[in-house]
Amino acid sequence: MYHSYTFISLFNPTLTKYLLFAILLLNVNNFYSQEKFKIVIDAGHGGKDPGRPTKFGFTEKEIALKIALNLGELLEKDISNQVIYTRKSDVFLKLRERAKIANSADADLFISIHCNSFHDPKVFGTETYVLGLHANERNFNIAKQENEVIFLEKDFENEYSDYDMNSPENLIGLTLMQEDYLDQSILLATNIQNNFKNNLKLKNRGVKQSGFWVLHNTYMPSVLIETGFISNPKEGKYLNSVKAQTDIAKNIYKAITDYKDELNIGNLTNSLEYVNSTITYKVQIAASKSKIQLKSYNFKGLRNLSRLKSGKFYKYYYSTSSNLDLITKKRDYAISKGFDNAYVVGFENGIQINLEEQ
Repeated sequence: MYHSYTFISLFNPTLTKYLLFAILLLNVNNFYSQEKFKIVIDAGHGGKDPGRPTKFGFTEKEIALKIALNLGELLEKDISNQVIYTRKSDVFLKLRERAKIANSADADLFISIHCNSFHDPKVFGTETYVLGLHANERNFNIAKQENEVIFLEKDFENEYSDYDMNSPENLIGLTLMQEDYLDQSILLATNIQNNFKNNLKLKNRGVKQSGFWVLHNTYMPSVLIETGFISNPKEGKYLNSVKAQTDIAKNIYKAITDYKDELNIGNLTNSLEYVNSTITYKVQIAASKSKIQLKSYNFKGLRNLSRLKSGKFYKYYYSTSSNLDLITKKRDYAISKGFDNAYVVGFENGIQINLEEQ
């Protein structure tokens, strides 16, 4: 029995051409939707938690939210990104809820946006934190301040029963869940700080490591940005302006874009490239008895990953193309990233074939 579009094709070749193209576009759109780079944007504080108090009338939760929304709007213009917000309005969220949103989304990045505060109003500048052993007492105290939101939660005694805020060991953790993602977090944090310094002429207080709870419990590269000191009257006024909230968002966006480029997380492979090919090629980069999550940070920044179980082993592949020259270049790139034994394999009708016989 003919499908309706097959019946039409017998009488209208032109219409068939457009119909097949539409079907192909649906497949391409589906391909893109599966490969989105997921970014969780967390506007710090909110609702009954205004953030650090200031006598100058600047409210951290409002500033953080406006920067977060501006950043999200920029990121959403790129179809390769998927943006998830922990909050888009003035609502209170538990720290555990913020981390859960990121983990449930299986995000590729977690960006938490804040404003800093200090008892000395002369202190100013930006700093970006990643999870790690605190370098000094001040970093530890800043983490304690941000984590104090726990005590605004109704059931904090049960939810955080194993968490002693005054203990560096518990605050930071001896076995860091995020240890595998530290290099990527530092790369992004460095991009952010350099952009603030070079483009906005803000004082660069550096990339720092400390034990923010929300970083400790997210399972992906994560940063917490202190965009400036609202306790400083001049910097607080700047942060409270539309210009600052726009410019800061633009420079965080640029840092994320550069981060993706540096880790080769750029344009998605065009599936149109091999639509008419009977053989597709991949680069085999690893084999393991363990089932490893197909995330770029588990494979030294490589993107366009796939996995196939063969017997007791999982085989891991990088990139897909019908163009052997292109896939050979991808193999060379994988080798340059440290996969010394990477090699090209071919598939026909979903079955791996011996390329030496082709």
